Amino acid sequence: MMDGMIHAKEAVRADSDGWKPMKKAKVLPRGRLVTGLDVGTSKMCCFIARVGDEGRPQVVGIGHQISHGVKGGAIVDMEAAERAILATVHAAEQMAGETIRQVIVNVSGGYPASQTIGVEVDIAGHEVGDGDLRRALDHGSHVNGGEDRRLIHSIPVGYTIDGSRGIRDPRGMYGERLGVDMHLVTAASGPLRNLQTCIERCHLDIQALVVSPYAAGLSSLVEDEMDLGVTVIDMGGGTTTIAVFFDGNVVYTDSLPIGGAHVTNDIARGLSTPLVHAERMKTLYGNCIASPSDEREVISVPQVGEDDPTQATTIPKSFLVGIIQPRIEETFELVRSRLEAGGFDKIAGRRVVLTGGASQLSGARELAAMALDKQVRMGRPIRIGGLAEATGGPAFATAVGLLAYAVEADLETPKPHRPAAEEPNGLIGRIGHWFRENF
Repeated sequence: MMDGMIHAKEAVRADSDGWKPMKKAKVLPRGRLVTGLDVGTSKMCCFIARVGDEGRPQVVGIGHQISHGVKGGAIVDMEAAERAILATVHAAEQMAGETIRQVIVNVSGGYPASQTIGVEVDIAGHEVGDGDLRRALDHGSHVNGGEDRRLIHSIPVGYTIDGSRGIRDPRGMYGERLGVDMHLVTAASGPLRNLQTCIERCHLDIQALVVSPYAAGLSSLVEDEMDLGVTVIDMGGGTTTIAVFFDGNVVYTDSLPIGGAHVTNDIARGLSTPLVHAERMKTLYGNCIASPSDEREVISVPQVGEDDPTQATTIPKSFLVGIIQPRIEETFELVRSRLEAGGFDKIAGRRVVLTGGASQLSGARELAAMALDKQVRMGRPIRIGGLAEATGGPAFATAVGLLAYAVEADLETPKPHRPAAEEPNGLIGRIGHWFRENF
């Protein structure tokens, strides 16, 4: 199914002016500011970085606080979300001593989904050039999944010439038909428009949109993992998102409407305790794996509506673990089902990297290894400098990955292209088309 499809180390990525070949990561000018804004269900985070030597961003400003107005990765209260974003960005600006105008924003709501499509164009036997690549990729960029979906990423992952697969870079080769397999990531246009409007009301421009697991992978994966195959599972508060990397590219993304907040709700409902106490118990005592000592350890549980601390009940820790484990196990089972249904379970190899705040729950790594039957490690940001220990954990992988995206890819979100022109007929038509493509 995937034979010859995943070949794009020398990738060609989209920007607002069309498509330009890239053989290596873009090196941003030294001293330039880049800003990543992670709009999550449980927290909002803004990182401001200044590009240093060799194009590596160095964090100079950080702001993060509890999220408001966001549920399941999508904005549900514009005013509350706007206030939270303003406070988060202002804190980062104060620390950096700079005022920002543009941000790179993550996408976890709107049910992001991916598909791989194949496009072919006629090259009439001449040498493949950059113009031919732009023409082929322009055809593919028109596929947006319908009027209610918006294109977020459009990444070439494999080329063919006259049906011959396994081509990494077709430029300079000859043939009659040039084909390209493209990985398209789309999301529902409604939630994206709400996100864009909310950020614009904060007097900020969106420089790019990046799906959360893609950003998390960029910040936490090593090169060998990206090449050999790895699954990134970003476990957030309202959603769990998945990305599969292979041969240096992201080749599959998906999203599940389950996150750490659902575990907190399960605890609150199961123990009749306020949400704030449920979150505290999950953080202090929660575990995904039962142990023999759980029966002997006792936890005090304040009851909903009770002001008198003496009315709190006590439960064994095993009862709390019995609430948490089924929900986390269900999450990993759903991840495995999505990978198998998409045909990417084998492509992803036996490596899994967990990121996101919910992945820090004790025992999550071990439970993931059992449920997925893969080798699992915790993912932490490794590509950005200037991070304190408190902001260098899995919970901040997506925010840091937004900065890494500024270096690894072009910074413009794909925009609608002009309608594809008719294929030129005859010698004069091909000459005219060549001039239009190259001048």
